Amino acid sequence: MREKRSYCIMTFGKTTEAMAFEKMCTEEGIPGRIIPLPVVISAGCGLAWRMTEEEYGRYSDSIKGYEGVYTLEM
Repeated sequence: MREKRSYCIMTFGKTTEAMAFEKMCTEEGIPGRIIPLPVVISAGCGLAWRMTEEEYGRYSDSIKGYEGVYTLEM
């Protein structure tokens, strides 16, 4: 069985915001990926960006455009 890790989950108000965020992260080399919004979070458009807590700590000053951020063990 795979070991669970803590991830930062960023939510968006609109699908277009999630897509723009993904494009920006890809262009800037910021790690992470678009995922369906986990069911324990009831917010936003249904899409979220997932990255490890360590990655979020490293890049949090340079990423903008998300609605909220949550920490989940997955």
